[in-house]
Amino acid sequence: MAYDEKQAARLRRALADRPGIEEKAMFGGLAFMARGHMCCGLVQARLMVRVDPNDYARLLEEPHARPMDFTGRPMRGFLYVDPAGIDTAVALRTWVGRALAFAESLPPRTNRKGKKRPGRR
Repeated sequence: MAYDEKQAARLRRALADRPGIEEKAMFGGLAFMARGHMCCGLVQARLMVRVDPNDYARLLEEPHARPMDFTGRPMRGFLYVDPAGIDTAVALRTWVGRALAFAESLPPRTNRKGKKRPGRR
């Protein structure tokens, strides 16, 4: 898997106090799910965050943030944050907080039979 283990450890610590977070291999890296929705993760050493689409343009103006474009086309609502943008614990927690706030604002994901997925709030 192509992600930085040191950044992954930092991200796990930032999410440690949140119940119901699930870790998955995704996007060629590592993703963390909240209520069944991808909220953040890593591709190489870059943080990927899912944010409210209404905040997307404003957050692109933040230092070290850029569109998530691993397919060659930007995905609205998803950003990459370069390592320099998460070099402090405060900066990492800020970005993770934004991603969690959006993911947790969405209704819980359900399985195909309409039931909440196991392990979800």
